[in-house]
Amino acid sequence: MTIAVGDTIPDVTIRTMTASGPTPIQTAEILGTGTTVLFAVPGAFTPTCSDFHLPSYILRNEELRAKGVDTIACLSVNDAFVMGAWGEQQGVGDSVMMLADGNGDFTRALGLEMDGSGFGLGTRSQRYAMILRDGVVEMISIETAGGSIEKSGAEAVLAAL
Repeated sequence: MTIAVGDTIPDVTIRTMTASGPTPIQTAEILGTGTTVLFAVPGAFTPTCSDFHLPSYILRNEELRAKGVDTIACLSVNDAFVMGAWGEQQGVGDSVMMLADGNGDFTRALGLEMDGSGFGLGTRSQRYAMILRDGVVEMISIETAGGSIEKSGAEAVLAAL
């Protein structure tokens, strides 16, 4: 079953890259306090994700913060090394927290996995954006068209805030 408005996000261990290396963190801890924008991409370094989706959040970061967003997080079914390298390459700095759901546990718990094996990607996350308030889903928007960020880009989230 896919997570819906009013649901609390599942508490799952994922990872983020720190100066000490890949570090496990609980989703409830990092996404469960304040106002959080969580967006997911099918894969780091992929064209739409690198050219449009992640950059939209970097470019609109100040506007999102001005509307009361405490945390902006990007999640992908990739390992922490890949997410760390992608964040560096994209120049995210402190604007976007890069989260690695390497085994897809969080994505599966949300009911938002997709089969990317036709593209050689295996199991991945669908492209989506959520607004969370203290860990409860206030808005969720899942892309239905491949390569589109119309529903899940920063502009759509800004309009929903």
